[in-house]
Parts: sequence; structure tokens; C-alpha cells
Amino acid sequence: MLQLHKLERYKDDQGNEIVFDGEPIETKIDIRFKGSNNKLVIDPKADIKDLLVTFSGDNGLIEIGATTKKRAGLRFELRCGHESRIWIGENVGCAGRAFISAVEGVSVTIGADVMFAKNIEVRGDDTHPIFDVRTEKRVNPSQSIVVGEHVWIAKHAVVMGGVTIGNGSVIGFRSIVTSKIPNNCVAVGAPARVVRRDIAWERPEVVPRKPNEKYPRKGEKSPQYWNLTDDSGSPKSPVVRPLPVKGPRQLARKIVRRLRG
Repeated sequence: MLQLHKLERYKDDQGNEIVFDGEPIETKIDIRFKGSNNKLVIDPKADIKDLLVTFSGDNGLIEIGATTKKRAGLRFELRCGHESRIWIGENVGCAGRAFISAVEGVSVTIGADVMFAKNIEVRGDDTHPIFDVRTEKRVNPSQSIVVGEHVWIAKHAVVMGGVTIGNGSVIGFRSIVTSKIPNNCVAVGAPARVVRRDIAWERPEVVPRKPNEKYPRKGEKSPQYWNLTDDSGSPKSPVVRPLPVKGPRQLARKIVRRLRG
């Protein structure tokens, strides 16, 4: 296993590569390559605060977008397996280190402007296989995940494989998401269930506000995410905008086809 503690451009004779053109970062960086032909692509404007990356197979791809707005910073533990992909959009923020796992050829997509609280897990796999004793068939295959744009995931929540969360939704404290959640709603519980529709949320905290203060203040509203909940179909996937670098084209095309259904 190769282990690096500095975020900068890198390439080895096993085809593993880091694409990062920002100022080198040495604080809280741990990048591990256990296979070959893996690629980590990070926008130079990404606000990396804490990053643990493990490529546990071959042909994995992780892409992290830019931070162009005031956010809490990017704090991630990322696990990427054989022919798997993790894509994190622009202006994502994490109050604490969030764990994301994509293995066995699946993908995890995190849309732009997502807000992670502390101790979040987004996992397309269960780490260990479970079998039906009678048939000996596996009952918990890994599955892809799509978290839409401007989604707020509260403390200690878990998003499981096969889930899609629509734009503008809120996942409550200690919830476990096991099924599709539409846009602009609040979902809570284990398993998570929609308890309120037609909602919108904004980032400014209520802690310093005065009683009966009017919300939202001027300039706080994000009108593109103020929408009615659409229960007529599956939540739409966020638009995946690849970063302007060369990558494993066959893998990228495969993932895009999977996201489009």
C-alpha cells in the first residue's frame, strides 16, 4: 500500500494519479493507494480541511469540486473500490468528517451546495456480505447513491445504497435513509419517512437571531431551491459536470449511463 500525506500533483508507475493544482496541503491529509489506475481529482479552489482517501481496488475515480462560497470546509473519509466513483459537487460543506463509500463498481454522487453536519455516513455498501442461507445468494449487493443539490443532512444520519434524495430536502437527526426521498421535504426516522412537504431551507443560523425576527433576511433566499415537492416520479439526479481534466473515459461514460437510468 502506498500512503501519501501531502496533497499535490502525483503520478506513479502503477497508473495512480492525483490531479491538484492548488497550493500543496500537508495538514490532515492521508491518501492511500492499494491498487492501480486510480485517480483523485480535486479542484484547486476546494477548501480541504481534513481528507482521508483510500483506493481499495483498481480504476477508481474521485472528483471534488470547488469551494467558491463561504462554507464550513471539506472534511471527508472517502473509500473507493474497483471501478467505482465518488463525485462531490461545488460548495459542499462539512461540520465534521463525513464518511462516503463506493465499492464494487457503484457510484456516489453528492450535488452542489450540500450541507453535512457531523458524523454522517453515505455508504453504497454494508462492508460485509449477507447471504440467504437456503439459496446461498447474496442479499445485500452494493448500490449507487445520488444526493441532490442543496440537501441538508443532520447529525448522525446515514444514507444507504440505492437511495436518491431530491434537491432542497432535509434529512433529520439520526435518520437512516433506505429509500428514495423527493425534493423539498423533511424526512426523519429509521427508516426515514417524509413528514413534511413543500419546504425550503437556508444556511444562516437562527442562534444569533432576535425573537420574532423576519425570515429570510434580504439576500438570504436561494430562490432556485424554493420549489413544491414533486411526488409524481423519482427525484432528479444532479447534473454531473466533470472537472476540466482527462480521466478514465470508459468509467465516466459507464457511470453517466447508470445515473441516467
